[in-house]
Amino acid sequence: AKKLLQQATDNDIVVSDLRLPDGDGIDLLRWMRKEGMTQPFIIMTDYAEVHTAVESMKLGSLDYIPKQLVEDKLVPLLRTILKERNIGRSRMPVFARDGSAFQKIMHRIRLVAPTDMSVLIFGENGTGKEHIAHLLHDKSKRSGKPFVAVDCGSLTKELAPSAFFGHVKGAFTGAENTKKGYFHEAEGGTLFLDEVGNLAPETQQMLLRAIQERRFRPVGDKSDRSFNVRIIAATNENLEKAVNEKRFRQDLLYRLHDFEITVLPLRDCQEDIMPLAEFFREIANKELECKVSGFSSEARKALLTHSWPGNVRELRQKIMGAVLQAQTGLVTKEHLELGITETTSVTGFSLRNDEEDKERILRALKQADGNRKVAAELLGIGRTTLYNKLEEYGLKYKFEQP
Repeated sequence: AKKLLQQATDNDIVVSDLRLPDGDGIDLLRWMRKEGMTQPFIIMTDYAEVHTAVESMKLGSLDYIPKQLVEDKLVPLLRTILKERNIGRSRMPVFARDGSAFQKIMHRIRLVAPTDMSVLIFGENGTGKEHIAHLLHDKSKRSGKPFVAVDCGSLTKELAPSAFFGHVKGAFTGAENTKKGYFHEAEGGTLFLDEVGNLAPETQQMLLRAIQERRFRPVGDKSDRSFNVRIIAATNENLEKAVNEKRFRQDLLYRLHDFEITVLPLRDCQEDIMPLAEFFREIANKELECKVSGFSSEARKALLTHSWPGNVRELRQKIMGAVLQAQTGLVTKEHLELGITETTSVTGFSLRNDEEDKERILRALKQADGNRKVAAELLGIGRTTLYNKLEEYGLKYKFEQP
């Protein structure tokens, strides 16, 4: 079983018998979680025992199913998992970014995803913080449960109690029906607080108390309700500064900040720009029914030297608009409509005389279609320095000069 699991992908679902030849399904599940494997896990058995069922659920098993109920429980459960995955795929395009900066982020995601630690994601607008939150959820033991995103910037202090905790019928004027709040909707899954720094002080206090006590009370109700959710928050501002300025509660920051992930701006992930641009071009071709085959050399240079203040979101918007204008053939610099903006000084590719130099140079040359002048600009170094590096690493004749 372990040999098979070592070949498993994130898309696989594991169905295991409780009794195995040299162990049991509980031990297998425990080993998987220790190895960082987060695939959905379902235990089948002829020997239904309460204590083993409880233990398996604590370890993150999605269910514990008697074999005689395969048709009644297993098949519907598998359909539900696949349906959730399809919703996730339609929710956002998935792109595997290979750049070294983003791979460091993926390493941190793999570390913390299997835990229940709260995660605070820092990053500028448009860097994909919600995408990171989805990745954390999808790779966690809660992946089969709800992911509920909250736009904290749109919540006033008056609306927040009902939004987070729900309300009962007749709780206030206009409350004609009982309504579930975000905590109830996210039960068993993940609650994502986007731009948490925008919460009003009163809402911060209310949220802190609920997180501390792991309980909440719907508006108008007479009793508290417990909850089981993992909280992931995101912000585009310095919350430590907000604490010093008395705009954000330090005790709430501690509760939200068990683990930190910082998403770098696109200008610091230069090696991802052209792969992302090609990815968005393919999406645009499908959505807009166009047949654009690529980018002109001038367009590529413009993409690589633009400062991208709007980050990945801006890149996608520009590519969509450019493909719509081009319709067929190549996207030109004019199609991109980047305007006159401050070009970026590419520190992400700065050479440091270490083992990563060669890889950076190869990526830059590949993105520049072998054009050494553009590659040097991408790396933030002079052409002479690049030529010396090419000779030093035996790459002088690998790329022909256009």
